[in-house]
Amino acid sequence: MSDWTLLALAIALSLALIGVVVGLVLAGPGAARATRGRRRPERSSFRKGGKSARERRAAIIINPTKFDDVALVRAELTAASTRLGWVEPLFIETTAQDPGTGQARLALEEGVDLVCPLGGDGTTRAVAVALAGTRTPMGLLPKGTGNLLARNLDIPVGADLVPALQVAYSGRNKAVDVAWLELDPAEEPATDDSGQAEEPVEGPPVQRHPFLVMAGMGFDAEIMGGTSEEFKARVGWSAYFVTGFRKLFVKRFRVRWSIDGRVQEPVLARTILICNCGTLQGGIQLVPSGRVDDGQLDGVVIAPKTLIGWGSIALRVLGRSERDGNEMIRTTGTLYTVEVDEPHPVQVDGDVIGEASRLRVSVDPQALIVRVAGA
Repeated sequence: MSDWTLLALAIALSLALIGVVVGLVLAGPGAARATRGRRRPERSSFRKGGKSARERRAAIIINPTKFDDVALVRAELTAASTRLGWVEPLFIETTAQDPGTGQARLALEEGVDLVCPLGGDGTTRAVAVALAGTRTPMGLLPKGTGNLLARNLDIPVGADLVPALQVAYSGRNKAVDVAWLELDPAEEPATDDSGQAEEPVEGPPVQRHPFLVMAGMGFDAEIMGGTSEEFKARVGWSAYFVTGFRKLFVKRFRVRWSIDGRVQEPVLARTILICNCGTLQGGIQLVPSGRVDDGQLDGVVIAPKTLIGWGSIALRVLGRSERDGNEMIRTTGTLYTVEVDEPHPVQVDGDVIGEASRLRVSVDPQALIVRVAGA
């Protein structure tokens, strides 16, 4: 196989990995999860043609940075809601200080039947944290760069939001997992529900960071942290590709790790990912067996030494092979611990949350209800 062929394969894989982190571009990180929820609405009230004793209302949590004309979007969604038999939604906009969690809690207090994040994966995650552990469903209205959670759940993605709104209003409930990451954790796992994905305005530093798609240390976090907002504003999506190619051979680091308490062989890695979903941009399956509702997390260690190693990984990923080797290790478990020699950047759902030399990642099985297509 020629060097040019290997280079093409390596680039293909790098595009896939870059695609996942680009797809996780955030409007803002999440916040603390709620511990209690309302009683679930009658099932018939969500079915097409079903009768309800009262009017049905959704809350739509809008990330205003995604739209040039928020008023127009609100008018379109209000009209669509009326056609679909729902009253005018409760619209609440996110802010830089609160990217969606507080707004979702307010919606719960208002007694809505459904909460819909309208934005990217970051807005979705922020809203999901408030809904996790409750019986109030979330309807995805994807309007981000990647919308990877929506793609993994086959939610309609596109310029027209009405198909996704139809799924949110008349689809079926599906329980999905919520993952939690701790930076430099204490010896004992955190047991409270104070985790959130941004530093609080007041109070102690955050301990637990939620995510729905993936978390990572190394190559992926370097891409997110190494691409400036100004560069993205100038060249858009391609800014991440430029950064990704530059970071393709980021220095490897020694990873000491365990899965469900079982110590693994240390490895020199370029990145280590913990995934809640298995599919990347373009339908590329990094973890073919990964499911968002299986109560498991999928760990992926990427450790190529050379361009040939990148090519080998690309062949396996693009061919949907589940065969691993020294360049790529895929594992499954419910609790991962990771330790490295010196602090490295860490990202959750595309947001770099800081640096750490130790991680603990756990899963809360089927803690969140999401509305998906189907009767």
